[in-house]
Amino acid sequence: MDRSGIFAGDDPFTIARAWLAEAEPVEPNDPNAIALATVDEGGMPNVRMVLLKDIEADAFVFYTNYGSKKGREIAASGKAAFVLHWKSLRRQIRVRGVTEREEGPAADAYYASRSLKSRLGAWASHQSEPLSSRGALMADVAKVTVEQGPNPARPPFWGGIRIRPVEIEFWADGAFRLHDRFRWSRENLGESWEITRLNP
Repeated sequence: MDRSGIFAGDDPFTIARAWLAEAEPVEPNDPNAIALATVDEGGMPNVRMVLLKDIEADAFVFYTNYGSKKGREIAASGKAAFVLHWKSLRRQIRVRGVTEREEGPAADAYYASRSLKSRLGAWASHQSEPLSSRGALMADVAKVTVEQGPNPARPPFWGGIRIRPVEIEFWADGAFRLHDRFRWSRENLGESWEITRLNP
């Protein structure tokens, strides 16, 4: 199987990091934006944009409010999927896998790296819940600012979600819609990857 050029390599996470690095200087906004898919208790799908914050040795990580709709749906199913798409490069990466929370030092460090207003906003927002007005939200931010001070700790309801993939697909645009697609799949975490070239 010919996997030369942008598809070359034995580690899909290394390839993903390389593609993201290539996108960073050419993608106008948020090259790390992913369309994250979950399902609710009835099996109805939900999708929204979030920012991918880390590609680890065997996982992808983003951060959220655990009480949000996506947080609750991930907690219930233990699974998620996402697409990372770059129009500028005409490439995308699709990922499906199982989830776990990141509530340790990595979550603390990322939270501390955010601007103070973003850290206070994480405390103030009851994400995905109804809101009476923008003014009510700003009042909550003001209240939290007084309560938490200039160096707020990470909220206990806010942290990372780590997606450990069982499937990763790399896609690149081809002439006449004859795209190149390679799927890395495994039945269980820790197993070796099976690599398959797919029809466009």
